[in-house]
Amino acid sequence: MTGTLPRYLLRRLGTAIAVLWAAYTVSFVVLYLLPGDPVTTMASGGLDGEPLTPEQIEALKAQYGFDKPLIVQYGTRLWAALHGDLGASIQNGQDVRGAILEALPPTVQIAIGGLLVAVVLGGGLAIAATYTSQRWLRQLLMALPSLAVSLPVFWVGLMLVQIFAFGLHWLPSVGASGFPALVLPSITLGLPMGALLAQVLAKSLTTVLDEPYVQTARSKGVGRAAIHLRHALQNAAIPALTVLGYVAGNLLAGTVVVETVFTRPGLGRLTVQAVGVQDIPLVQGIVLFASLVFVGVNLLVDLIYPVLDPRIAKGVPATS
Repeated sequence: MTGTLPRYLLRRLGTAIAVLWAAYTVSFVVLYLLPGDPVTTMASGGLDGEPLTPEQIEALKAQYGFDKPLIVQYGTRLWAALHGDLGASIQNGQDVRGAILEALPPTVQIAIGGLLVAVVLGGGLAIAATYTSQRWLRQLLMALPSLAVSLPVFWVGLMLVQIFAFGLHWLPSVGASGFPALVLPSITLGLPMGALLAQVLAKSLTTVLDEPYVQTARSKGVGRAAIHLRHALQNAAIPALTVLGYVAGNLLAGTVVVETVFTRPGLGRLTVQAVGVQDIPLVQGIVLFASLVFVGVNLLVDLIYPVLDPRIAKGVPATS
């Protein structure tokens, strides 16, 4: 175990670095394949109400490096990013790192709320579905995640607003002030994640509960609750943990829709605005930040795997 664990960690770290590089490179290529360019967009809108002259346009291109060959621009931006310099927003000149940090707190709030909803809803539903002895209830509970996954996130948000904000007047429909304003966005964000988690955990629990060691525990008189929570859940948690790491790492994609529906400030709305004006440094900074979150969460999940099953670090399949 002493030699295998460091190799396991090095492999995961190498994969994380490759993912970050790929995300940065793909975002760079995609942004430069879009028609037009940010300087042209600025020129069409003018500066301080006055149209930009050709000299001003050339000066702006030189300022942001758009007058250089594409490969030079890529190398320059990548080297700067490696040193923590994400550049300045083309739209307003604000430091990209500062803009991200400024927009981050409201997004973190609903991301944590959505994750809590997903874990409580998904975990509770999966455990209830596999624990109940009533066949009709088990089938009903097992069908709910498939229904929830198929619902569009924006539709769920609009329905929650219609019912709880406009209909019952229990919760606010917009804004980012106070706990009540977090409830509907967190449910909207967490519902599809919880449904996916419930599907995977329920299937895994069903498989584990048929394993020989569980049958042996039953024959020894171990209670159903103890078998479910102490014996089966730990082994069944590994696939669910993989899904949880995936959805947690992709929370930013969900916040784009949620923050738009509920008119909340945050990284999601900042991303939409930056893409709309082709603010390349800001978009790349957000993509890199989202990739860091994704990689960090999944690296943490990879570190938890050997704790749940030491065979994983040795490269042994985690099947019983």
